Amino acid sequence: MWLSGGCRGGLDGASGDVRVVIEGGGPFQEALRGRWQADRDGWQLVFEADGRISAAVISMGRVEVRPGATTTVPTRSGGQGVFEPGVWTTHYVPDTNELTVKISMDYVRVEMGENTLEGKSSDIFAGKVALSEGLWQAEWTTFTDYTARTPQGQTFKLATDATYGESKLLTFRKVQEK
Repeated sequence: MWLSGGCRGGLDGASGDVRVVIEGGGPFQEALRGRWQADRDGWQLVFEADGRISAAVISMGRVEVRPGATTTVPTRSGGQGVFEPGVWTTHYVPDTNELTVKISMDYVRVEMGENTLEGKSSDIFAGKVALSEGLWQAEWTTFTDYTARTPQGQTFKLATDATYGESKLLTFRKVQEK
């Protein structure tokens, strides 16, 4: 939906579970390569030289996830968290420095004490990058579809609006690798 029409360069690169679209067919900006960390909510994105996202720290549990690989981690309560990514997309417009990223999690299951949270999510980040300053002002829109279950068999739907999601502004800063 958000990548429809106007892509002059088409799909410039694809690697398994990561798609890269660079309008105009040029290269991905070298200044974008590396780790970008949000000012809140735990998000981090790692871009490779070709625009692929090689890792993301997602807000749910602050867990680092890699495309094409299921991540299983212990929870603080002694349970287990399972994170299975879907297709991730990078869409970059060099003429305007507009960057849009979509991180889809096809399956998430987190045991929290005796309760369980299970479902899926898609997170979209869109905005202009100030390359010389290493800043990306992005509007984050999250679409969640989770179900919480209690040991008594109760279920609670925890979902955002399927059309509009839930949005907030984030500022990503490029992290200088040591």
